[in-house]
Amino acid sequence: MDIRNNMPLMVMPAMLIVVEVLGILLALPMQSAGVAAFEDPTSVANPFIFLGLLLAFTLLMLGLIRIGGKKVILGLVALSIFLTFYYIFWTLSAVVLGVSSAAFILPIAAAGAATAVLFLYPEWYVIDTLGILIAGGVASIFGISLAVLPVILLLSLLAVYDALSVYRTKHMIALAEGIIDLKTPILFVIPKKRDFSFRKEGMNLQQEKEERGAFIMGMGDLIMPSILVVSAQVFVPAPTLWFISVPALGAMAGSVVGMAVLLKFVLSGRPQAGLPPLNGGAILGFLLGCALSGSWGWLLIA
Repeated sequence: MDIRNNMPLMVMPAMLIVVEVLGILLALPMQSAGVAAFEDPTSVANPFIFLGLLLAFTLLMLGLIRIGGKKVILGLVALSIFLTFYYIFWTLSAVVLGVSSAAFILPIAAAGAATAVLFLYPEWYVIDTLGILIAGGVASIFGISLAVLPVILLLSLLAVYDALSVYRTKHMIALAEGIIDLKTPILFVIPKKRDFSFRKEGMNLQQEKEERGAFIMGMGDLIMPSILVVSAQVFVPAPTLWFISVPALGAMAGSVVGMAVLLKFVLSGRPQAGLPPLNGGAILGFLLGCALSGSWGWLLIA
């Protein structure tokens, strides 16, 4: 194996694992801080609410791209990123400093600084580093807010939606091209060469794969399987290896296998739907982890 030329393909599974571990590490502090996306984590209505909001946001973004609403898009993305950073930094501040004025002021300042850096200097290593923090935080928020059954339903629905939006309607490709053109920092950029500059060169998905300077991966491709990992860690009583439960480890291993399958198709040079193999691998790995540890109590949670 040519390690040098295949380094980008090795980096992507590594980033997935880092996001999953970060999501687990943030889960307990976020629970302690009372951060939650849904009031009832066991409700099967939650995945449909999530999907509905995702569809509405996608349609809004596509409409703004079509009419040239660049400033509005950047404003919405900046607000979303700022709020995500705020919840992450607020959680950490509350754990370290307790409930104090500093615990409210510092997260706002940190979130503002991180958001500003992303938009003022959108280089690939800045986007990827802060993107991992965003992905881990979002995975943790939804992982502690959704029990395992709703998560499995959500990941299944999203896998079908992703496949349809990439291969049938192709609107996800149009959305990705619009985001890349604006250099909006809600994706991951894995360069093929050290001297690649996303800030200066950008990306063109219409180019042949040999001509592209980097691989592009949607942030959701790392977030969605990580939600199941966090949920398995939080909601499934099971034996642990190190500090991670066996079902959560199974979901992690399955998502990495799904990533390997995805990368095999990515090398064809055509845009690929990431969630079918990633979510499918995470679900199958989770079920295998449950079988190995005998942890099936989550099936009784309604």
